[in-house]
This record gives sequence, structure tokens and C-alpha cells, in this order.
Amino acid sequence: MASIICPLDKEYSDIIAALLATPSPQSSQDYYDQLITERRCHGLEIKQSEEHGKAVYASLEFKEGELVFRDQMLVGAQHSSNKVDCLVCSYFFCYIGSIEFQIGRKLYLQSLGLPANTEHDHETSSHSLEEACLVELSDEEDNTPTVNHDSLQSCSSSNMKNNNLVPKEVLEALVNGSLALPHSKQFTLPSVIPCPQGCEEEHYCSKLCAEADWELFHSLLCTGESSRSSRQEALVKFIEHANRTNDIFLLAAKVISFMILRYKKLKSHHQDQKQPTTVNGVDDSRFRLLLEAWKPISMGFKRRWWDCIALPDDVDCHDETSFRQQIKELAFTSLQLLKEAIFDKEYAPLFSLEIYGHIIGMFELNNLDLVVASPVEDYFIYIDDLPYPDKEEAEKVTQPFLDALGDDYSVCCQGTAFFPIQSCMNHSCYPNAKAFKRDEDRDGEATIIALRPILKGEEITISYIDEDLPYKERQALLADYGFRCRCPKCLEEA
Repeated sequence: MASIICPLDKEYSDIIAALLATPSPQSSQDYYDQLITERRCHGLEIKQSEEHGKAVYASLEFKEGELVFRDQMLVGAQHSSNKVDCLVCSYFFCYIGSIEFQIGRKLYLQSLGLPANTEHDHETSSHSLEEACLVELSDEEDNTPTVNHDSLQSCSSSNMKNNNLVPKEVLEALVNGSLALPHSKQFTLPSVIPCPQGCEEEHYCSKLCAEADWELFHSLLCTGESSRSSRQEALVKFIEHANRTNDIFLLAAKVISFMILRYKKLKSHHQDQKQPTTVNGVDDSRFRLLLEAWKPISMGFKRRWWDCIALPDDVDCHDETSFRQQIKELAFTSLQLLKEAIFDKEYAPLFSLEIYGHIIGMFELNNLDLVVASPVEDYFIYIDDLPYPDKEEAEKVTQPFLDALGDDYSVCCQGTAFFPIQSCMNHSCYPNAKAFKRDEDRDGEATIIALRPILKGEEITISYIDEDLPYKERQALLADYGFRCRCPKCLEEA
């Protein structure tokens, strides 16, 4: 693979090596013990496994169907291509606004030519996307007027199958709250809270979420009024590139922002006034703070992105070297754009290509899909289940919108996230647990449910793939994760 020169890799080689070193067993154990305590994941233990490295074990018995644990993400993001389909809180990932707002916004954006569930560039996925639907949602939901059936007579089902024919005034009425759909109050959603700096990139379900996101991630990545013009332009270029190529770069940027802000917070509490020693040109106290800021990531990364990414089906194995080189060059381009926006020499090692590659690789190997079910789907199911004549009366209003949405009515919030406890769970083709969202799980947390009784002391496993596939297909898919499965099911079928 041809060399791509990142000067920071050489300049801070010792520090980068220390950051990428495998944490000691005791350090790892202390970290996970504290994490389980903080997150109240009772009944779990994370221990080193001789065969698989880290593993999650049951310290209590679990019944079939019982909740094993819920895991809060360390970092996550909605896919850029999914932002036309739904608006969710950028921190908690619950749906926001109202049923009417979600339906009207989606149909309106699609009427502008923004297709659902497909990639689109930053200019249409961020600023103009929300500018197109810029509304003030009323806090007085009880004052929302009832829908006027006569005003919808022109919106017959036949006309609305092409959402470009949906009258603009009807969509605007849905978005601004002047048109209420029947029974929608059964599905109330939190109000939309914009980014305090008005960047239009992020929206929230509460001021608490907005403040938490600002403190942990967003303050370095905001393109709003508080950004210097040069920094704002650089961030926009970075986001545009990520949306054109791979939105995994947006996650990597959030991780780097998280580490920088964590480093700054640690530094502000650091009271050591001793004469510092230096490590590779960085004073020792700063070095130790960088290590501490990096610790949550050190528990998750494994390999560089361009080394671990699965070879696409349309790439010949003879072209693998060239493909991985292209992936590395793509990451390098993204990193250079990010550096232009938020680089500071004080934490320069975090902007090395080696670090960036390992961060992205962490998502490639350890991510769990971020999925939050759509209340819009639940709403239309509710209407369909109404008794006659209530159903017939409601569908006079709702059916045209359902026809306009088509099969996309049920599209949920989709993204990628890293969950620190879930990432320790090993694979089995005969798992005793699974990631499963219950009806009450309406946010971005991972939910793990027991598939069968789990005994105290038993390892808790999930399947990374469809475990019902034939043996050879399972092994081929698992090869992308870098291992060959030797679970009881595979040993029996081999």
C-alpha cells in the first residue's frame, strides 16, 4: 500500500503508540466495573475471556424475554440519508414535534425533490432542509384547531399518490400546527428545541438535551452564529464531504470533539503545579490528561478502518490493495478538512491519521445500528385498528396522507452508534440474547433481551449476523469481523 504522509503520525509517534496500546487488564476491569455501576446495569459482569478477550457475563439469572440491560451510547448519529424521513433529538434520538409535523415535513421535503432514504449533499440535508420547514411549533397544543374536512376534498387519494401534487398549503398547515389529524393526541411528541446557536444542524427534545450535547460534542462542531466565519466554512466543507462520501466521518468527528472537550474539562480540574516533565515534546501532565480523555475510546477500538472494512461484493479480490488504499486516502482527505475546522496543537496527536483510522475502525467493528421506531407508523396502525364507524371517519382525513407516503410511512430513525457495554458482547450463532426494541423503548439506547433463560455465571451472547443462514454463509459473513465462529451450533454443523 502506497504511503500517505501524515506529519503528526511521525511527530507524535510515542504518544500515539501510548494511546493505541492495549489497556492493562486491571485498568480495563476498573473502567467497566465503574461503568456498570454508573449505568445501573445490575446483573452484569464484564470480564476477560481467554478465548474472546472481553465478554459479558450474567451475575444474576434472567428469564426468557426479560430485559438484560439497556446501554447508553457513547456517541451516535442519525444517517444523513435518513434526515428527510424523520426529525429526532440529536442527543436522545426520540421523535420530536408532532405526528402532523413529522408527516408534513417529510412530504414537503420530498415535494422539493429530496428523496427519502437516499444520500444527498449537505446543502440539501442540513441548512436548506430545515429552512424549508422552518416553523414555530405552538406550545399550546390544546389550541390546535381541528382539521377542516372540506379543505381536504381536493386532496383525494388518487391525487396524493404523487406527493408532488399535495397542495402546499395543506403541508404547511400540518407543519405549523394549524391542521390537526384525528386521534393524533394519542401520540404526543416533545416540542422541537433548536440549537441555541441556531446552526440548524441539530434539534432537541429538551433544553437539557441541548445543553448536554453542547457540553459533550456540539460546541466544537456547531456551524451557528458562535462560529468564526473561517471555522464555520471549514466545518461546512467537512460536513459536505462526509455526506457525499461516508457519514461515518461525522461520527469520527463527534468522537474527537468528545475527547477534546473531555480533555479540557479534565485540565480545568487539574491542580498539579509541579514542574512538568516532557514526553515527545508534550508536558507529562498534558500527556496523562490526553490518556485519560482517550480512555473510553481505548476500550473499544481494534483495527484501522482501511484494514478492517469488508471488501464490497463488486470489488475483485485482486483489487483489494487498491481498494484499501482508496479508503485510506478518503479518510485522510476527511481528516484534513476536520483539522482545518477544529485543530489545536495542544491536542495535536488526536488529529493523526493513525488515531482517526482507529476511531472509524471502532465503528466498523463494534457499532450497533441505531434504530428508533416511528410514531407515524404507530399512528396509522392505530387508525387502522379503530372500530367502525370511527375508522371510516378518521380515514377520510388520514388515508390521503398514507397514500402519499406510500411504503415510506413506516421508515424509522436509522443511524450508527457505539455502545460501550454492548460492544463487549461476543457472537454466537446460538445466542441467548438479542438487541430488541420493546414498545416502550423510544430512544437511542441499546436494549438487550434474553432469548431463553440465562443462568448466573453464563456468558451473554448475541448474533452479529442472521444465525438462521447455512453454516458456510455464516462463516463467510463472520470473516468480515476477523474471526471464525466455533460456537456449539457451528461445531455441530461443521
